[in-house]
Amino acid sequence: MSGSDIAGALRAFGCTVKEAEPMSAHTSFKIGGAAEYFVSTTDIIQAALILRYCSENQIPLLVMGNGSNLLVSDSGIDGVVLHIDASTIDVEGTRMTVQAGTSLIRTCLAACEHGLSGLEFAYGIPGTMGGGVYMNAGAYGGQLSDVVRSVTALTARGEVVELTAEQLAFGYRHSVLMEQPLTVWSVTMELKPDDPALIRSRMEEHMAARKAKQPLEYPSGGSFFKRPEGHFAGALIEQCGLKGFAVGGAQVSEKHAGFVINRGGATCADVMALCRQVQEQVKAKFDVSLEREVQLVGR
Repeated sequence: MSGSDIAGALRAFGCTVKEAEPMSAHTSFKIGGAAEYFVSTTDIIQAALILRYCSENQIPLLVMGNGSNLLVSDSGIDGVVLHIDASTIDVEGTRMTVQAGTSLIRTCLAACEHGLSGLEFAYGIPGTMGGGVYMNAGAYGGQLSDVVRSVTALTARGEVVELTAEQLAFGYRHSVLMEQPLTVWSVTMELKPDDPALIRSRMEEHMAARKAKQPLEYPSGGSFFKRPEGHFAGALIEQCGLKGFAVGGAQVSEKHAGFVINRGGATCADVMALCRQVQEQVKAKFDVSLEREVQLVGR
């Protein structure tokens, strides 16, 4: 199938298609080569058509939110990148249903406005609800699995399915969504009533801690490594003397060793070379294997 056929089919679904779109413009790392076709949608029917079309024609497909946990290859991405941008929030009593493209920060603010507690830990996590549920995002002793009750998702053929919290099989930075070709469309959570002023206070406390401890002034993918059992990745890296260690434009943050930052002009190759050296030194010194939390995608 020719490129013009693919672009034409996507446009026939009513989509705006960007060809050879630099992924550095769509990730928080500000790194990545071009996607062959980049499509953004807020419409579930449009999304379903794209998913089915790519499945039936065996076209590679990457579904993404705001790219806050992605490291894209310097060589770019084959096929279609589908950006889910749907972002409505509905509140009914203590239940909140949030579309996948909604930022976690906006979701937390909406919960606070309605006097609903349970999401304070997520205030400041730079991701979307879809991506957050996909990897069971968490911080400060909380994680989304604490509050998620169900997810509406699309199969590879564009069919709508509902998954309960039990079916999502949440674990540490993990859900069944990482193993099955399902695209999150909306998330329903059960929260608890509380004083909005108290909720806001807890949120601001978490945000202040982030600003004090994390290198938010630089592009990054957030915490680069998962927390190894019984340890903290940042502490192990720091004890190896690797704070400030750099490869090209990629650097272990001097502020928090659990973060790899783009200090200017970093490539995916720089980040991965740095990652390998950090993993090797931590393994040699502590016999602990660090696993990436950031997802590597592309060619």
